[in-house]
Amino acid sequence: MKTKFSLFCIAMMYTLPGFCQTYIKNVTLVDVTQNKLLPGRTVAITGDIISGIYPATVKIPGNATVINGEGKFLIPGLTDSHVHFFQSGGLYARPDVAVLQKYKSYESEMAWTHQHMEDFLRRYTKAGITTVIDPGATFNYLAQRDSFANKSYAPTIYMAGPLLTTYEPEVYKNLKNDEPFNLFSNTAEATDLLAKQLPHRPDFIKIWYIVLGKNKEEEAKKYQPAIKAIIDEAHKNHLRVAIHATERLTAQLAVESGCDYLVHEVDDEVVSADFINLLKKNKVVLCPTLIVVDDYFDTFTQKKNFSYEELIQANPEQLGSISDLKHLADTALTNHYKTARAARMRYIATTDSIRMINLKKMTDAGVIIAAGTDAGNIGTQHASSLFTELKAMQQAGMSNWQIIQSATINGAKAMGKEKEFGSIEKGKKADLVLLNANPAEQLENLQKISLVINKGHVIAPDTLIKETPLALVQRQLNAYNQRSIDAFLEPYAEDVELYTFPDKLVSKGKDDMRKHYAAFFERVPSLHCEILDRIVKGNAIVDHESISVGPNKKVDAVAIYHIENNKIKKVYFIQ
Repeated sequence: MKTKFSLFCIAMMYTLPGFCQTYIKNVTLVDVTQNKLLPGRTVAITGDIISGIYPATVKIPGNATVINGEGKFLIPGLTDSHVHFFQSGGLYARPDVAVLQKYKSYESEMAWTHQHMEDFLRRYTKAGITTVIDPGATFNYLAQRDSFANKSYAPTIYMAGPLLTTYEPEVYKNLKNDEPFNLFSNTAEATDLLAKQLPHRPDFIKIWYIVLGKNKEEEAKKYQPAIKAIIDEAHKNHLRVAIHATERLTAQLAVESGCDYLVHEVDDEVVSADFINLLKKNKVVLCPTLIVVDDYFDTFTQKKNFSYEELIQANPEQLGSISDLKHLADTALTNHYKTARAARMRYIATTDSIRMINLKKMTDAGVIIAAGTDAGNIGTQHASSLFTELKAMQQAGMSNWQIIQSATINGAKAMGKEKEFGSIEKGKKADLVLLNANPAEQLENLQKISLVINKGHVIAPDTLIKETPLALVQRQLNAYNQRSIDAFLEPYAEDVELYTFPDKLVSKGKDDMRKHYAAFFERVPSLHCEILDRIVKGNAIVDHESISVGPNKKVDAVAIYHIENNKIKKVYFIQ
């Protein structure tokens, strides 16, 4: 269901109280400022603003749209406080980390991300994420951001321009308006680069505070004057500053220089009380991004296990690319990533415990923690990864209420916009999620979404993405390679029919499929299907497949998929 207002209503709603409003009646509010549930409330929405909060007994105007909230829970729309739209989340997203351009050029990767930004945005809204913060984009993405400003299906986007950086990988240089990094070596260069960003109207400024070499302290202090100059100049232009600083030293120098937002956790040492007090004193927001490093590690070692929700919610093409290392032809190159790169990632993964300890210490001390995924990096999928991040925060020792705060009001604080959104209060933006169960009781209930209210528009989540036949087939393939039986069956019709070509019926219905494939998945732990060729013709997909079923054992097959009513209805196999 999507509420539509007539032009007359739109003209009048700001002049007559209660005119052309939407009311969510008799719902339990999730109060993220006081950490408590408020049952029996009715919330009024006028345009894109929460115009009133009343007892359930309030008299509702006869011309209002009414949503029955009985037995349901209303939370503020979620915020992912760290995403990157110039990165797809797939295997080819970071050519400075995985040099795989012989398989997919970076030019084609950039084109793909631009073309699919709307798809990502729809997936965010479908997941109840009504605000995203992109700390590091490009001038082209800043222009594209503006095209989604008034779209009901798109979350609100806060976006920085190119990262002002002390280090720039070679592969990103000379890309003009698609360049995600602006390199500086001194204060004059830094402030000049900042001035060149201002005409593109970034929502905030991002600094990549990278220090290399053996004497990191000397290197960090060498760049501090330029860091402070950027922050001071940004603040003069009423822009907040986010900083990537994963060492305690660079994070401390950044905060002492006046930054507003640390977009990663400190991972090189357990932080002291003095450091924590510095963050609290300066009201700095910190985003831990717990899962992104492990996602790299799991991708390169081919140990990445996606949840059911990720398999059905993420963009299927990019999620599917994560398993490509299992079949890319250059075995010397791919083995490099499985061994040398994996060894490096193992080393980095040892910092997990430090980040977990630091997150718990800072949360307990009252540092403002904002949930963010760093989505777009290899293995960290847009939209679907936020819940995985929230579960990791839970494992670090944060309570459910603290986690809900981190994904709502604290995301607003990261942008200095807590008076505009992030909690359910009169006068704030009508960005809300109606849940079927209590999220304070179980975090999993954040995924039990009844309706999303985005910019005042009431949206049924299932209406946001119309999946193509190709997407359905790719989703079931992704789940097949993950041996996830529930996610594998989800794209199929209840009365699906499987045939041996041309017309021998071998199975009918999901129950039969489940029996066969569940046993098969259990029996073949090394299962992997590579698509050698694919033909897309209307509602039919023809896949030429090479299926690994054991060490040095492959089966060549052809599968013909027929899609009806947005489900896979028939499959014909040729072997």
